[in-house]
Amino acid sequence: MSLAPRLLGLAFAAADALIEVDEKGIVRFALGAGPSPRDPVAQWIGHPLSERLDAESARAVSQMLSDLSPGERVAGQSIALKTTNGPDRASKISIFSLPEIAPAISCALTYSEPSVQLASSQTEHFTGLPDGAALLGSMRTMLMGENAESLEKLVLAFVDVAGMDAIPQAKLPEVYAGLNAALQAVAYDASLAGQLTGSRYALLGDADVGSNLEAKVKEMADAQGVTLSARAGQAPIGQDPASALRAIRFAIEACLRDQTIEKPEEHFAETLHRTLRDADYFRNLVSERGFALHYQPIVDLETRAVHHYEALSRFPRSASPAAAIRMAEELALIENFDRTVAEMALNRLRQLGSNNLQIAINVSGASLANDSYVTALLAMTASAPELRQRLLVEVTETAALADIASASRRLTALRDTGVRVCIDDFGVGSASFDYLRGLNVDIVKIDGSLVRDVKNNQRNHTLISHLVELCKSLNLETVAEMVETESEADTLRGLGIRYAQGWLFGRAEAEPRAPMESLAIRARRTGTTETWS
Repeated sequence: MSLAPRLLGLAFAAADALIEVDEKGIVRFALGAGPSPRDPVAQWIGHPLSERLDAESARAVSQMLSDLSPGERVAGQSIALKTTNGPDRASKISIFSLPEIAPAISCALTYSEPSVQLASSQTEHFTGLPDGAALLGSMRTMLMGENAESLEKLVLAFVDVAGMDAIPQAKLPEVYAGLNAALQAVAYDASLAGQLTGSRYALLGDADVGSNLEAKVKEMADAQGVTLSARAGQAPIGQDPASALRAIRFAIEACLRDQTIEKPEEHFAETLHRTLRDADYFRNLVSERGFALHYQPIVDLETRAVHHYEALSRFPRSASPAAAIRMAEELALIENFDRTVAEMALNRLRQLGSNNLQIAINVSGASLANDSYVTALLAMTASAPELRQRLLVEVTETAALADIASASRRLTALRDTGVRVCIDDFGVGSASFDYLRGLNVDIVKIDGSLVRDVKNNQRNHTLISHLVELCKSLNLETVAEMVETESEADTLRGLGIRYAQGWLFGRAEAEPRAPMESLAIRARRTGTTETWS
């Protein structure tokens, strides 16, 4: 078969490697990077994929492969890949079928950053507790199901255990099993205790869990006849589960990133306080319309005429709104913000002399989790339905869509009224392929990381070429973002990209302003009302 479908799979998954396995689980094709410099995926060809996985991952992947129906996809499943003379590499695997390679199955691998590991002599005796990511997942499930009265009684506790390196190798499994049981015994639930690094643990528990932790570890060590010491600290999580989850995530990530933090519980308390303060500021900012929209042009690559503008938010206390948007998504504040952005953009479309103006607005996947955003947008335009013809909604992947089918139904309701829909940042997020397959859209915006240096980067050049080919077959328009040079613009036009956005054509400004070369074209169209069609 040709290389194109395989490269498409790699592009969709934004993966580090793409492999294909036959019905017996044997690797028949491999492309990309290996989990370590000594493990090129090309060497996997002809061998069972299971040989490259730890036992638990091998069982899980085998089950996923056998359960996969034609046309289905399993995305972002955690696995551990074996490496040569090193620790296992934490990874994600997405498994999907392409008609062109049936009955073979395509598997995209994305490698996590190397995480902190136990000392080599202890690696095989890991406690068996969840890691930081799994612990966060369990905490999210629990916290979102609890009421405020229950939450205010809980604390996040950290414990550092010293002395494991002095325990004989043969004794380690027994000691780790005892430590595992001791931590789970004082946690609010057995699933809410986890191992962050080789010596640092975290758990969610009752108010006196810190002192109980130290006592439990000492009691276990005495029973095992070994010497261990534990230092525990704790901080309350408060009554706001979303804020608590964000603070917990920051604290756990900090522990993984910097093991020198001596008192993670203090870091957690500071993070929680700062998060709550920032959340109040953000709420007030949105309520008072204290932020602005700036407009960046998107041009037709053939004529250089401005086709539409993207409305980009600008905050008074931040050079970039990205951090504020992430916080708003985490704290369930994003839907009100997205509605306010839509309202401000529509007000700009209503201004006198704006008949030719078309605006794209961003909407978080979190805002499409229910009907309220679409209902509000349609209500805003009910008195002037013609405005819908000049509006584009770009679905971002900063917060993944939990239910793509329901989101597609809501977006279809917008499209039925004339609003166009775009998949934003296509080609880098793990859900890009799922969005393209499951959402009813008109336009695909190719992420700037693929566009950058496209003339000289052969891999990106090939990926974009096949993405454009695919979009054309689906009757979708394409937009390339972050175009900064004439050579990039020429290359993209040659690849079939219709529209482009970037500093080459203009930066975001407080008022929509067309580049000089498009003004004459616009002047000839004075008096017309342009639409997306």
